[in-house]
Amino acid sequence: MERNNLWAPWRMKYIGGLGKKSECFICHDVSDTENDRENLVLWRTEKSVAIFNRFPYNNGHLLIAPKKHAAGIDELDEDEMLELMKLMREGQNILKKTIKSHGFNVGINLGKGAGAGLPDHLHIHIVPRWEGDTNFMSVCTDTKVISQSLFELYDLLKETSEKEGLPKV
Repeated sequence: MERNNLWAPWRMKYIGGLGKKSECFICHDVSDTENDRENLVLWRTEKSVAIFNRFPYNNGHLLIAPKKHAAGIDELDEDEMLELMKLMREGQNILKKTIKSHGFNVGINLGKGAGAGLPDHLHIHIVPRWEGDTNFMSVCTDTKVISQSLFELYDLLKETSEKEGLPKV
């Protein structure tokens, strides 16, 4: 039987960091205002950020987070919560317009026991989905194929955002 390899070298940074204590990448990205593209920060608002997930479940996987380092919803004020929801809406809008997603999985993992990879900084996952996006790779090999580079999609979403005047928070 011929063996095919699926290369995903960008995953080594994630795998190598498992179990290690590291700084909060969201707080790093919030403070590093000069390197938004390198940090994959799509948008900044007064109280929130939209960042690409560096290890996405699907093409276009975004994280919406408060700028404030807070582990839970109960640590946010009304304005911060409202802005997160508005930014989530804008994330869905830009993904629909740009990559034509058919739907979304949206979720928050609160705490390590709930599967949070970064349990100390609340973030909302927006995962674009398409009808029929489950195929033999995910069913038979437990492998997901991401067909577009993060930076290519970042540039495309930034371009569309500027044309559309998004985010409207």
